[in-house]
Amino acid sequence: MKQFADHIIRFRWLVIALVSLLSLGAVYVLKDGMSINSDVSTSLPDSDQAARLLKDIGDEFGGNTMGLVGVEAKNVLKPGVIRDIARITDSLKYDTLVSSVVSLTNIIHIQGGDFGISIDPLVKPGQLPETKAELDSLTKIVFGNDMYKGVIVSNDTTMALIMFTIRAGVDESKAAKLLRNKIEGMHLDERLYFAGSPYLVIGISDLIAHDLKRLIPISLLVILLVLWLSFRSFKGVFLPVLTAGMAILWTLASMKMLGFELTMISDNIPIILLAVGSAYTIHVVNRVGIMIAAGRKKAVAEAVKLVAVPVLMAALTTIVGFLSFVLGAYLKMIRDFGIFTALGVMFSLILSLTLIPAILSFVGNKSAKANREKKAKTNFIRGKLLQPLFYVLKERPKLIVTIWIILLLFGIGGSFRVHRNVNMVDYFKKGNPTRVAEKKLRDKLGGTEVVYVEFTGNVQSPGFLKTMKKTETYLKTFPYISQPQSVADLIEQMNEVMGEGKKIPSNAKKIQQLWFLLDGQDIMKQLVNSDLTKAVIDARFSSGNSDDMHAFVNAMNSYLKNHKSNCCKVEFSGMPSVYSHMDTSLLYSQFSSLLLALVLVIFIVALLLRSFKSGLMAIVPIVATLVVLFGVMGLVGIPLDVATVLVASTSLGIGIDYSVHVLNHLKQVQQAGKSGDEAVADMLQITGKAVVINMVSVAAGFLVLMLSDMVPLIHFGLLVALSMLCSGMGAITLLPLIWKKSIQTKNIKS
Repeated sequence: MKQFADHIIRFRWLVIALVSLLSLGAVYVLKDGMSINSDVSTSLPDSDQAARLLKDIGDEFGGNTMGLVGVEAKNVLKPGVIRDIARITDSLKYDTLVSSVVSLTNIIHIQGGDFGISIDPLVKPGQLPETKAELDSLTKIVFGNDMYKGVIVSNDTTMALIMFTIRAGVDESKAAKLLRNKIEGMHLDERLYFAGSPYLVIGISDLIAHDLKRLIPISLLVILLVLWLSFRSFKGVFLPVLTAGMAILWTLASMKMLGFELTMISDNIPIILLAVGSAYTIHVVNRVGIMIAAGRKKAVAEAVKLVAVPVLMAALTTIVGFLSFVLGAYLKMIRDFGIFTALGVMFSLILSLTLIPAILSFVGNKSAKANREKKAKTNFIRGKLLQPLFYVLKERPKLIVTIWIILLLFGIGGSFRVHRNVNMVDYFKKGNPTRVAEKKLRDKLGGTEVVYVEFTGNVQSPGFLKTMKKTETYLKTFPYISQPQSVADLIEQMNEVMGEGKKIPSNAKKIQQLWFLLDGQDIMKQLVNSDLTKAVIDARFSSGNSDDMHAFVNAMNSYLKNHKSNCCKVEFSGMPSVYSHMDTSLLYSQFSSLLLALVLVIFIVALLLRSFKSGLMAIVPIVATLVVLFGVMGLVGIPLDVATVLVASTSLGIGIDYSVHVLNHLKQVQQAGKSGDEAVADMLQITGKAVVINMVSVAAGFLVLMLSDMVPLIHFGLLVALSMLCSGMGAITLLPLIWKKSIQTKNIKS
């Protein structure tokens, strides 16, 4: 380390030049900004059956991305409203971005006539109802048919639904936004609500962009304030932020060069790096400030020699914490988050041990000894926190232990109440237009989440259609499944109109005759593939409750397993199934990434401190912190979701830094001949100060996320900030007590 430090000082101009060139290159790469992808479906693993089937259905049936437009009025079954619904429907129907559209004015209507079966739109083009008799007739038809009632018109007639499917192969978010702008540009009198997966994606993208523009400057100001109050010097404020800023710049440039986009998870990488990336520089600046009296260049080299190993250990454990997401994560976006956050931490480490010493070697220090003595007397952290803490550790250690036992009991009790949630609607704050639209359509028109049951076989065979109808009947037993539809429904209705009962004909030729009348109808493209080998039942899921979602998915899987058919293969998919898989994976991802991180952290700390006991000792504050953390989640009602699932390993990776610095300092002073209370006092005055500054600045940086418009990020910021405070205080309270106990035990044995 001494040789390394000497080389950095010797080649300081080269170091500064290289870092400057790399930073300019990163600025050039990012000149056009970063693209944002908030579509969870693109992050689903290829091996997941539900995700694979959902994609296949989209390819086979013209797309699986359904947008919904809710048209709200006092009574939607009025001439003016019906005309506006027809305008929207026609506009979507002839748009190249849309593969199909269904609404009150074009949905299929099967009825008998003088010449047999008539299949026409419910409202014929050019024949919109105007008179009271025509409107009464339409109302009677709508509320007399389960395909219409509560599906395309709400039961209270205050809302009508227009469903459209975005064509496969186009950019769904851009398409949905263009279509929304097109419809809003009509300036209709009715209130419009846009919902469904494409508008959820757009909503989250807008929140991400808004958060990045607003939260990064706020986070920067907060951290600058904390650093100024802590160091009261330009270098103590500017250099940590410089390191973090460059690490962010290099990380985002790396993401863009490698073809990665910002997601609803990775969008908080800049804020994480702003908070965490300054940590290593804080320790370097703090150590240099203490040793500056020995001469400017010599002090920098000596400080780097002493601080390099603990900083390296801290960075490695943090990197391990983030890389633990690579294994066990269900969503690709979580794995990407882990990889690039770890890369950003590595950049911060490199800069803190190269660029910062190089800059510090140029910085003058007038009256260093006087300044140091003045700060020792007036420093708030040392005088008001660390000195009283030393007294408690020395005179009343049982008080410290009692407080932590109470916190652990509190945490254990609350952890049993932690629940999981993957419903994307809950990611929006109450009052957000996207959340309002989703709730409106869920309450009035049966929800927005699509459900598919795919059947493969001879679509026109009686056994095939009867199996479809039987499955559809089972779907209807769930109160939160909106009216499912399939080609079997149409065949049944036609058979009933022919006077042969509402059932699937047992004669294949009869089915083919009825089928002939359906050829060319737009709805058939959504229900049957072109070569008549596959058909789907599609429905919508209306419950926002995760327990209902799990119950439905489990029941459907059980039903299909116990009711296999010889005439066709049946598979089940849709967003509830995908969300259920995501939800189950959250628990697995949480435990697998956390266990991996714990094992690797123990190994790294034990290896670098050359003591397995030190490795075990280092994780004590972290384990205590995690117990408290899960307790808070359970008692406050914060769910485990795609953002909060990152908290435990993130807290482990960052929080272990404090333990590493404390243990390393205690080991150094022990080797220098100090032990017991004298060593603890020395640790608190030097490393303890840096730990407190570090934990407060990092916590403050994460607390800025509470200003986010995304609920999971609010929870993420709060929990990580809490974990920083717990792990930091645990490191400077629990570890000295454990270390002193181990020293006493060792002395007794010797």
